[in-house]
Amino acid sequence: MIVALSTMTHHEPFTQVEASRPDWDSAKQFRFTKTKSPDWKYGDGATDDGVDCLEKKHVEIDPYEEGRPALSNYKLLISGIVPRPIGFISTQSKDGTSTNLAPFSYTQVMCHDPPVFTVGFAGSIDNAKDTLKNLIETGECVINIISEHFIEAANATAIDTPYGTSEWAISGLHPAPSSVVKVSRVKEAVFSIEGKLMNTQEFDSKTTPGKKSGAMAVIEGVKFWVREDAINEDRNMIDMAVLKPISRLGGISYGRTTDAVEIPRPQLEKELEKDRTRMESLLKAKVEGQ
Repeated sequence: MIVALSTMTHHEPFTQVEASRPDWDSAKQFRFTKTKSPDWKYGDGATDDGVDCLEKKHVEIDPYEEGRPALSNYKLLISGIVPRPIGFISTQSKDGTSTNLAPFSYTQVMCHDPPVFTVGFAGSIDNAKDTLKNLIETGECVINIISEHFIEAANATAIDTPYGTSEWAISGLHPAPSSVVKVSRVKEAVFSIEGKLMNTQEFDSKTTPGKKSGAMAVIEGVKFWVREDAINEDRNMIDMAVLKPISRLGGISYGRTTDAVEIPRPQLEKELEKDRTRMESLLKAKVEGQ
């Protein structure tokens, strides 16, 4: 279950808004629960009896509608594509005199062989800010995963300080040596990935022709670091109860991952063995609207 830490864009002073909310529940631990409908059968569809998902209408939105600002698409996407993993990225300048630490929620793993990650940045490469500038000039970074125990410190690094300011000092987080890259990893992070830049790609704005509106960096993971109490004996699984990852939601909202369900991936032959008549009927059925 994803529990929002902040569910609105505040209009009152945020300290007042936050003060009205329940305290952080430190006793809440990660757990597995049943699915909503453990007795679900093939063909049953959604589990809300269609009350909302079938009866309520949808609104069609053209992202390029005349007069629609790009900011509206941004707000829509970050509130709808959720939860998103946060790449807490550490970099350093080419001469090594300046370091940077910043969170990016346009982050995702794309491949495991080799380990490949993508990170999205606003703006163009020519006007790249701290993280992207350092990444392009050095070709190196560390992607750290944010956990509950340092969410406030990680959020503090998003402050708009001048280039060259140390987010390490501002956040109070501690640098730890990496193995392959020169960039430090975050010692407080349960999981970190040393990375090397593979390539970049820029995107052309549709609302402002001729302008570069964003860039994507493709990064190869060259070394993993996992806290010893979070990794299993085979070193191929991270314990969610230890990682306690924080995700990005819409607006200024973040999420805790406290509940999970497990659903085995279906295999047709096994499902046919359980109920051949029902499965064969569904496989042959024509669905209205297709």
